[in-house]
Amino acid sequence: MALDINAESFEQEVVKSQKPVLVDFWGPRCEPCLALMPQVEALEEKYRHKIKITKLDASKNRRFCLSLRVLGLPTYLFYRDGKEVERLTGGTLTISDIEASVQKVIE
Repeated sequence: MALDINAESFEQEVVKSQKPVLVDFWGPRCEPCLALMPQVEALEEKYRHKIKITKLDASKNRRFCLSLRVLGLPTYLFYRDGKEVERLTGGTLTISDIEASVQKVIE
């Protein structure tokens, strides 16, 4: 299961992580987000030892999302060594797109 994070835990769970991190920005009214979430959580099982998968409810962290330039949902940010290295956004994303970025980030 993906780890729920928020603006307060972001630094500890993402920036200071020893492993690469995928942050799934989602919202309770975002149908593409909700459709992809179980598949993204399945990636956590598959890549558990190589990447940390987290999710952040954008509706509860709006200012924080704006500070990261997350303006639309779904958005997936990939971090390595505390820095953003990849970004995917848009309602037409597929789990294949996300998994391809996971593989790129963990190489």
